Amino acid sequence: MPETTELRLSQFQYDLPDERIARFPLPQRDASKLLVYQSGRIVHARFTDLPGFLPDRSFLVFNNTKVIPARLHFTKPTGAVIELFLLNPVSGEASPSGEPVASQPISLAMEATGSVIWQGMIGNRKRWKPTESLSLTLSTPKGTVMLRASWHDIEQSTVQLTWTPADLTFAEVIRYAGEIPLPPYLKRATTETDRETYQTVYSKQEGAVASPTAGLHFTPAVFDKLKEKAINSDYLTLHVGAGTFQPIKAEDVREHHMHTEQVIYTRQNLNNLLLNLDTLIAVGTTSMRALESLYWMGVKLLRNELNPFQLDQHFAYQIPTDQQPPAETAIRAVLQYLISTNQESVVAHTGIYITPGYVVKLCKGIITNFHQPGSTLILLIAALIGDDWRTIYKEALANDYRFLSYGDSSLLLP
Repeated sequence: MPETTELRLSQFQYDLPDERIARFPLPQRDASKLLVYQSGRIVHARFTDLPGFLPDRSFLVFNNTKVIPARLHFTKPTGAVIELFLLNPVSGEASPSGEPVASQPISLAMEATGSVIWQGMIGNRKRWKPTESLSLTLSTPKGTVMLRASWHDIEQSTVQLTWTPADLTFAEVIRYAGEIPLPPYLKRATTETDRETYQTVYSKQEGAVASPTAGLHFTPAVFDKLKEKAINSDYLTLHVGAGTFQPIKAEDVREHHMHTEQVIYTRQNLNNLLLNLDTLIAVGTTSMRALESLYWMGVKLLRNELNPFQLDQHFAYQIPTDQQPPAETAIRAVLQYLISTNQESVVAHTGIYITPGYVVKLCKGIITNFHQPGSTLILLIAALIGDDWRTIYKEALANDYRFLSYGDSSLLLP
């Protein structure tokens, strides 16, 4: 991690009054406010005005992950409720942090039938005995579905789920059994409408347990305006994990343990990025994480590093500046890898930790919501635009902007 400047948690705090947290979305997605920051200048607008503020030839990069109903509740005969919060399907591989990870796209794991093993967070786990099986009976349009849960590995918090009829996919089963996992800071129960409003209109690849919320503001009408202005875009997939809400507790923020998330890059992604390297705008912090991670994975390939598609939180800070290739060279290395291995896409895992001191490689700007005080997302924004993040947040608070997942938006152009 960068050691040249002090990075204390207190430097990235601000006072967020509880009433400024948007607990519900606006009735119309694109009716939100839009704060535009460009080279130190701030303008207030509406999200429908976004296309007019984007630089000519901007190329937007969206994250098309889809939130799954990841909260499952099992009631024991004693009345005790065990909550299983699904995190990721388990394979034999491990992430840079040693955690179990999925070696295939999570969206494919969702198509499994009969039985799956997932790692999860277990609520009230002391009441769930090691040899005990939990069951849930579901009345669905396809008839009665029986879902059972048993421990697979208590130490790793992995659970085996089986169901009948066994020909149903796991995606179908949890569609009936699960709840959409809203961020904890909303402090409210999930409603049926959250199943739609907490998804982007372009969500496609199932596997996230949190929404890439910068994209919630986009509507067909906004996409039409982008098309009129000849602003092109592409979609990659980063499955947002629950770690995105993990608070930083270390006073030296560099000591924070960064979570790992699955990201999928296609040949089409790489070709499109190479054609638009000077004008890339990330839609959301997850898209920025995916783009910046891609650069360092290319660097790992060029350096013949082990596990080039598993990126830990420290790698980007360990390579001397004079050994960092141009962005085009790094991306071409990944493209050449796919060509030489005859693959159309690659499944990667990133734990990249973008903090002040990080030199942004691909992103020329970002569309993003307003984030929690002292969060890794604030650190990412500060890395992109510097100390002006404080001015931006102060301005947003002074102008009645709504904050966090269901809140208003910003376009930040350094």
